[in-house]
Amino acid sequence: MNDWPEGWSGGNRGNEYGRGSANAQPESARVMRQVRRGPQAPPYGAGVPPQPSYTGGQGYDEDQHGYGQNGYGQGGYDNGYDSGYNTGQVYGGGGPGGPEGPDGGRGPRRAPNWRRRIKWTAITVVTVLVVTTVGTYFWADSKLNRDVDLSKVIDRPAGGDGTNYLIVGSDSRAGLTAAEKKKLHTGSAAGKRTDSMMILHVGDSGDTLISLPRDSNVTIPSYVGSTSGKTYPNTGRQTKLNAAYAEDGPTLLVRTIEYNMGLHIDHYVEIGFNGFADIVDAVGGVTIDIDKGFKDSYSGADFKAGKQKLNGEQALAFVRTRHAFAASDLQRTKNQQKFLSALAHQVATPGTLLNPFKLYPTLGAGLDSLSVDKDMSLWDLASMFWAMKGVSGGDGTSMNMPLSGSVGGNLVWDKAKVKTLVNELNNDQKVTVSGD
Repeated sequence: MNDWPEGWSGGNRGNEYGRGSANAQPESARVMRQVRRGPQAPPYGAGVPPQPSYTGGQGYDEDQHGYGQNGYGQGGYDNGYDSGYNTGQVYGGGGPGGPEGPDGGRGPRRAPNWRRRIKWTAITVVTVLVVTTVGTYFWADSKLNRDVDLSKVIDRPAGGDGTNYLIVGSDSRAGLTAAEKKKLHTGSAAGKRTDSMMILHVGDSGDTLISLPRDSNVTIPSYVGSTSGKTYPNTGRQTKLNAAYAEDGPTLLVRTIEYNMGLHIDHYVEIGFNGFADIVDAVGGVTIDIDKGFKDSYSGADFKAGKQKLNGEQALAFVRTRHAFAASDLQRTKNQQKFLSALAHQVATPGTLLNPFKLYPTLGAGLDSLSVDKDMSLWDLASMFWAMKGVSGGDGTSMNMPLSGSVGGNLVWDKAKVKTLVNELNNDQKVTVSGD
C-alpha cells in the first residue's frame, strides 16, 4: 500500500510543469483557500500591467497535488499568496467589529461631554479668581503702614453706633527730591502739618462726610506725648486745629478733635503730598468740572472754568489752593470734597477695577503712601472708600463743620449745632444739621 499522497504517486501526476512534466505549458493558476481575501485593488494600480510572477515548482497541492489549488510554483507569489504589502493594507488595523470601520478608517467619534467641560471650566475659573483675590489681599495688606497708635490717646469719649474715620491730608514732604518739591510747589518747610481734615461716619442710616477747617479754633487738652510719654496738662490754650498735628502728630490731633467735639474716632487715615499725586497719575488723571477759574502762585494753580482732566500735579494744586479765595479755608474744603468725589468715581470705574494694569499701580501708589492706625484692616479701608464714593455720588450727606463766627482769624464752631450733630452720629441717625 502506498502511503504517499496521491499527488506524489508516480502513476497519476498529470501535467506537472516544473516537476519534469512533458507538458511545455504551465498549469493555470488556482487560488489557495487558506489565504483567500476579500476584494482588493490591483497590486500595481489601474492601467499598469502585472509583473511576471515568481514561478518556482508547483509544490504540494491539497486537492490534487498537496498545498491547495495552487502550488507555489503554479500560482506564484502574486496569485497564490497575498502578503498585504501590495495593497497597502496594514495588518492589525481592525476591520468590521474593530476600532476601525470596514473601509479601514476610524469609526465615528464619541460626542463631547459639554456638561463635563463646562463644569471643569467653571471650577478652573473660580479657583483662579480665589487664588488671585487671596494673593492680592495679602499683598495689599502687607503694604499698609500701620504706624499710628490710638491706644496712646487718653480720656476718650464713648463710642457710638457706626464707624468714624478721621481722614487727613498732610503737607509731608518726606521722600520728595528738590526737583519734585519745586514741581509740586510744596516748599521746603520742615515737619508736617494738616492741609485737610475730614470725618467720615459710616452707618446704617446713611454716611456723612464732614470737613473740618484747618483754621478751626480749638482748645488743646491734656495729653500724653506720643514719643516722650510725658503728660502735658490742659492750660486752656486755644489755637488752630492744624497746630495740634504740628505739635505732636496724629495722636494729639485725634485727642483734640475728640475733646472739642465729643465724638469718638475709630480709625485714622493719612496721606501726604506725593502719595496723593501718585494715586491721581496711577488712574490716568481725574476729570472735574471747575465752576470758576482761579490762579494761585503758592500752590501753582492755574485753572480755567469748565470740565478738564487733572494730572497728579494739577490735582494737588487744586485741593491745596486757598489764597485765591476770599473765604480761603471754607472754599478749599469744598474743593477737596469735590475732587475726592471725582477721584473715588474714577477709581471705582470698571476701566480701573477690571484692568490689572491700572488697578495694581493705583493700589500700590495709594497703600504705599497711607499711614493708618494699628487696628485698621483692609476691610475697614474698603468700607471707608465705598462710603466716600457713595457720599460724593449723592447717597449720603456732605457738609462743612457748622460755624458761629471767628476769633483772632480762627473759625469758631457752633456749639449747639455741633452737639446735635454728634448726637445724631452717635445714634446713627440721619443728619439734620447743615454746615457752612
